Amino acid sequence: MPFEMSSLIPVLPEIFILTAASVILVVDLFLKDSQRVISYGMTQVSLLLAIGIVLLTDSGARQIIFDGSVVRDSMSDVLKIAVLLISAGAFLYSKDYLRDRALFKGEYYVLGLFAVLGMMVMISANSFLTIYLGLELLSLALYALVAFNRESVSGAEAAMKYFVLGALASGMLLYGISMIYGGTGSIEFSAVAEGLANPNANKMVLVFGLVFVVIGMAFKFGAVPFHMWVPDVYHGAPTSVTLFLGSTPKIAAFALAMRMLVDGLGTLHADWQGMLVILAILSMAVGNVIAIAQSNIKRMLAYSTISHVGFILLGILAGTDKGYTAAMFYSIVYAVMALGAFGIVILLSRGGFEADKLADYKGLNERSPWFAGMMLLLMFSMAGVPPTVGFFAKMFVLEAVVSVDMTWLALVGVFFSIIGAYYYLRIVKLMYFDKPEDQSELTAGLDTKIVLSVNGLAMLVFGLFPSSILTVCAIAIAQ
Repeated sequence: MPFEMSSLIPVLPEIFILTAASVILVVDLFLKDSQRVISYGMTQVSLLLAIGIVLLTDSGARQIIFDGSVVRDSMSDVLKIAVLLISAGAFLYSKDYLRDRALFKGEYYVLGLFAVLGMMVMISANSFLTIYLGLELLSLALYALVAFNRESVSGAEAAMKYFVLGALASGMLLYGISMIYGGTGSIEFSAVAEGLANPNANKMVLVFGLVFVVIGMAFKFGAVPFHMWVPDVYHGAPTSVTLFLGSTPKIAAFALAMRMLVDGLGTLHADWQGMLVILAILSMAVGNVIAIAQSNIKRMLAYSTISHVGFILLGILAGTDKGYTAAMFYSIVYAVMALGAFGIVILLSRGGFEADKLADYKGLNERSPWFAGMMLLLMFSMAGVPPTVGFFAKMFVLEAVVSVDMTWLALVGVFFSIIGAYYYLRIVKLMYFDKPEDQSELTAGLDTKIVLSVNGLAMLVFGLFPSSILTVCAIAIAQ
């Protein structure tokens, strides 16, 4: 089949981000330290232009290109726009933090763009090989970012743990893929689905392969019992990296689960549903219970991430369009909530001081009533308090689980949500009812303060109008 230039149009956003990362890397070589803001500006412009390219190249129809390796559909477009937008927010919040610690370097943004590219490749993958390539590109960029502060011993340790456990998870995923290839004779999702429908296929080999694929996926999600890296990496990495790591990759992990389990291994739904039930219950239990014991907000938010992953898995295991829509909605909403929560942590930090202890949030209302209000909205949303968007995210997922006659599982989710509300509301109590230990001014650029305010208010706005995002997700899943 001859190569045609027109076949590159569906992957133009990925080509653009790759080109932008390469150009910024070269331009940054010629910049002085005082001119680093140029690299930052080029990165932000690249992300916003990439959103425009995604919208402009949308054909409205599902396209499968490169001999079945890549798919371009509504779901991939919506998830890519979410990743690009949230990444732009993450880079904006990081700017002052990096500058205060002499880490404001072009390499940070180049690695960030390569991580974004990896996520975009995962989102558009239509074969196990493509999804693995995207996953490795994302992982390698994140390993380097976690160890970005060379002076930090905890950062180097966190990166090492992440790298070793990540390599182990990648190996298991590859092993699972090889077994599925052996059982079906293909790595392209549609062909794998056809191979699974063949009554002569070796079911034992396929289920074994599925187990290893689910283990690899659970590691990327940070689901229990493959969560051991999450608190250490969140705690050890620079807060600006934790902010990036804790938000957008969850959207890519959702895409990973949808592409592999639903598009490729949908026929084995009964088998992987049972595995996801166990992962979801364990994640909600361990995440919410251990978060209560944390005195460090980055570790607390790490365990909170694990509990939210349990909810995303609940939506996926329902196995219906309603469940997939709810899980997609939850993933996007969670990424925005995490972005805002870590954004506030960065806002309270300054050169030589990391605001990562819960005690640092005492009396925030006296120091800055506005940003205490923003943190209140973010914590209420994470806890699932109406009328914030987090409440609807949880409600849609539980509704999807109830609709497939798994009411007991929905009740487990409600039970652990009530436990989880405690540690979120503890932050609110510290901000409003305790005396401040630190009276210093909040030093952040006007751009950071404006975007952080929009981020916080979005929790309320989307809570009052949840159908605005939900409808987009439902249309994307239905295509």
